[in-house]
Amino acid sequence: MAKVAGGAMMQVADVLVIGGGIAGLSVAARMAAHARVTVLEGESAPGYHASGRSVAFAHYGLGNVPVRTLTALSMGELAEHGSVHAALHIASAGEIAALDALEAVHRRYGCDYTRASPEEARALLPALRPEACAAALIDHGSLKLDTHAMLQAHAASLKAQSGRLVTGGRVSGIRREGDAWHVTAGGETYAAAILVNAAGAWADEVARLAGAAPIGIEPRRRTVISFPAPEGEDVGRWPFTKTVGEGFYLLPEGRGQLLASYMDETPSDPCDAAAEELDKAIAADRVEQATTLAIRRISHAWAGLRSFVADELPVIGEAAGAPGFFWVAGQGGAGFQTAPALSRIAAAAALGLPFPADAATAGLSFETFAPARLGA
Repeated sequence: MAKVAGGAMMQVADVLVIGGGIAGLSVAARMAAHARVTVLEGESAPGYHASGRSVAFAHYGLGNVPVRTLTALSMGELAEHGSVHAALHIASAGEIAALDALEAVHRRYGCDYTRASPEEARALLPALRPEACAAALIDHGSLKLDTHAMLQAHAASLKAQSGRLVTGGRVSGIRREGDAWHVTAGGETYAAAILVNAAGAWADEVARLAGAAPIGIEPRRRTVISFPAPEGEDVGRWPFTKTVGEGFYLLPEGRGQLLASYMDETPSDPCDAAAEELDKAIAADRVEQATTLAIRRISHAWAGLRSFVADELPVIGEAAGAPGFFWVAGQGGAGFQTAPALSRIAAAAALGLPFPADAATAGLSFETFAPARLGA
């Protein structure tokens, strides 16, 4: 503790992390082994926004090469909070080339996969209409993640290493004084030499408060619906099913409920996102067009914001002209499945440690994710 003007007490740490989603908590837990870390989360609990609304299924059917490489580097650690659950990637007659490309990705990363016929695909997903699948690929090693367990494990690790998680700590001011960043949040003042911006959809707003150049974060809304499975049908063993092109994904939620999304990416301002009626209707229609499922009632629907920059790569590294201000942002829809590897890279960048050897061997570097590529 230290006094600030007016006699109030300032809470001092080595590192302040703004944002208590999977990005902020995972990097904070890594850094806590080397430094005193405080996480400032504006909501009443960690993971309230994007992290708390993620379906969080780890697979290779999304992202570009660096994102898929981060996924591959993370799978071992993800298995601690995930269960193996097959992923079925389906292609129409006009999408065979896209399926071939996805097969090349699975081969590159040594996945346990098989190319499947339409009949084999329907054996896994009995509700699949024949005309919806001309060919398929089955990833036998994909993971259904327990997002709550992941968040809580990072929070517990942070606490065990004498770190702090402050909820209700909405940031209202940031200034640089000498060699430290001073942050006003939730009526308190905090100070640290290193400030990590893991604020998700609000990352550019945090940068502007700090006087750092924004990186062009674009939040995109993704809608998910939940609906009952056919009466008497145990869908728990159905695969995660995803079209290789425009379409939908479908995932069992227990024995009697299904989740689906039409994979919308609607640009949005940073906000507490909510599902819109049109998006719910489109998701239901996409599922009904490709399967024999009749969605008569949507049990629940929600939306979350997935945040991207122009090249759809995460942004990790120190901001130009803002010493000690580090970005951990732009994970898009791959936040959970890349968190183990990404947090190691981010912690190394902020603490001045060597780039992780396994990530370097895989062809990644600090420069791959540096904000300098975006003029920031």
